[in-house]
Amino acid sequence: MNVKLILSLMFGLSVIGQASAQDDLLKQLDTVKPKEKQVEIAAFKGLQICNMQSTKLAAKGEWYVLISHRFGDLTEGLDNFFGLDDAYTKIGAIYGITNGLSVGLSRQTNNKIYELTAKYRIKSQEENGFPVTVVGYNTMDINTNLSTDIYPNLEFNNRLAYTTQLLVSRKFSDRFSAEIAPVFIHKNLYDPTTERDNQFVIGTGGRYKLTKRLSVNLEYAARIDAPENDVYHDLLSVGLDIETGGHIFQLVFSNCQTMNDVYVFSNATGKWNGGSIYFGFNLYRVF
Repeated sequence: MNVKLILSLMFGLSVIGQASAQDDLLKQLDTVKPKEKQVEIAAFKGLQICNMQSTKLAAKGEWYVLISHRFGDLTEGLDNFFGLDDAYTKIGAIYGITNGLSVGLSRQTNNKIYELTAKYRIKSQEENGFPVTVVGYNTMDINTNLSTDIYPNLEFNNRLAYTTQLLVSRKFSDRFSAEIAPVFIHKNLYDPTTERDNQFVIGTGGRYKLTKRLSVNLEYAARIDAPENDVYHDLLSVGLDIETGGHIFQLVFSNCQTMNDVYVFSNATGKWNGGSIYFGFNLYRVF
């Protein structure tokens, strides 16, 4: 009888000990913090700020159809019906190969330029971690409007121009995000009296959220070491983002009418203080 009692007590103590050990293990698991950092999202709603690219990318498998329009000079008034008589159009598509890589192709009426693009995420902003999002962006322009009648020795390589951009953004709050973008531009064919074959630009931009579906955007790009006989101006644009389900609709006022990045950063012809101002829009539809 004593032996049975002793065995019963030992079994009971064993069960209690195992339960206590499991409870301690569960408590330890509860206190372990996840190693993976939470990525900060939606610094920008649109793929562009106004003319400049934002750090937003198309997700894997997404198709974006882009339609952009820039009317003529608003300051000419009725002479060109506030820009309606002199407008440029750009149509293109962007595809997300992965969540961190997308490619695009577009064509605009100005100089019949085709633009090939690649956009790739290098690092994401993290909550209580890495402070910024870093994205690379490259473009290649093909100017199909160049003619051998004007350039008898024209070769295909002369039609090409490039940009290499590093986009660095930070979402400071639910309402405010900002970006800085060093840009390098190279043109195979250029006018040496007013342009450079290589040009450096520092672009900056920001977004301020007004409501759930509205935000105001601003961008400025300063050209470094501009030519002495400079006839162009630094880019300055202001815009309004309107989010409508699968659409991002952007209204844009800018001193640049063209929409390919090479011209946007190096060949802005307008001036806000007594010069030309161009109104237009960017429309993105995602599938």
